Amino acid sequence: MTDLAAEAAPEAPLLVAPADGTPEVICTSERLDEAIAALAAGSGSLAVDAERAHGFRYTQRAYLLQLRRAGAGTHLIDPTAFDGTPALARLGETLADTEWIIHAASQDLPCLHEVGMTPTRLFDTELAARLLDYPRVALGTMLEELLGVRLLKEHSAADWSTRPLPAEWLTYAALDVELLIELRDILADQLVAAGKDEWAAEEFAALAAGASTVAEPRTDPWRRTSGIHRVRTRRGLAYVAELWHVRDEIARDSDRAPSKILPDVAIAELAAIDRPDRTAIYRIAGFQRRQARRYLPDWLAGLERVATLGDAALPPMHIPSPGPPQPRLWAAKDPLAAKRLTRVREVLTDLATEHRLPAENLLTPDYVRRLAWSPPDPLTADAVDAALAELGARPWQRRLTVPGLTAALIDD
Repeated sequence: MTDLAAEAAPEAPLLVAPADGTPEVICTSERLDEAIAALAAGSGSLAVDAERAHGFRYTQRAYLLQLRRAGAGTHLIDPTAFDGTPALARLGETLADTEWIIHAASQDLPCLHEVGMTPTRLFDTELAARLLDYPRVALGTMLEELLGVRLLKEHSAADWSTRPLPAEWLTYAALDVELLIELRDILADQLVAAGKDEWAAEEFAALAAGASTVAEPRTDPWRRTSGIHRVRTRRGLAYVAELWHVRDEIARDSDRAPSKILPDVAIAELAAIDRPDRTAIYRIAGFQRRQARRYLPDWLAGLERVATLGDAALPPMHIPSPGPPQPRLWAAKDPLAAKRLTRVREVLTDLATEHRLPAENLLTPDYVRRLAWSPPDPLTADAVDAALAELGARPWQRRLTVPGLTAALIDD
């Protein structure tokens, strides 16, 4: 054995099953009532996780809920079994005032709210780890580093809309909340020791306050089609928009992820052709997939609609952005703003290094760009603080950054 191998740390043991076994999935009102009573009678924080079918289904709804609380054990709930009923809303209301522990809460809060479960208090273990400047914050990594156990993650990208769910998937799901309470307690102690517990409290409060907010739909979402940069004409963009909307309607009606119907690259490739037609469709690999071939009449009808559009009905090549331009364009559009952005970024990098946390957690990059592009006038610390507050910066962020930012925003 080499010296290097001898000195290597032993691999953390693999956690293969919950301590109390894998519970059966709850899919009846009677068993849900029992779970609600058990969880309500438990003590301490509530560990929460949700599994979606991202990449398989059209929506981002939850297909499995995992809940764990001291004295109540782990409960796996099939939310689809309670569609159209207030059952899960009652569960959410019963536990709303309990602190919920969620890893990467921003990912799960929308689908939890959709089924009527919205916390008033929460602790985000991933965000706590970021504030503590852990370089890797995935749940498995944190459990291995702080609790000395490993989790298998081979089912993290599974199609959780599958029914019945395989037994090994349910074990994986139960393990995701098995040690979440213990992880929360360790991170909470570390936040206190680092003097960052108030920062975390403000972040968690902001997450909880926004848990019931539904995101505004994007303007022209088809403009985010991968490969659209290859399309150089307004009519080409009209083809992208039309095919995107046709695909979206098919995906919504069939509850399939749009990429499972037709990949983005196929839409962009067809739209880049001057006069796309049936022959062009046959030459593009993405349209030859079984799912895409089923809807050939729909694609052809979409092409025909765009071909008959007059120039006035074609979309513009670009739409005005509500925010500042891309930073790479600043030097040409506004050299003073470009210099401000450089100075502001330097200030934030130094502060992030000093306080040992990622710069993007110190202040959201979009806030930084907006402030540097259009500073308040008159430029005072109070005005900078007010501008950041309006954008959504938390008090702890403003306390740390406003003095340095105010100085950096002053033009030479």
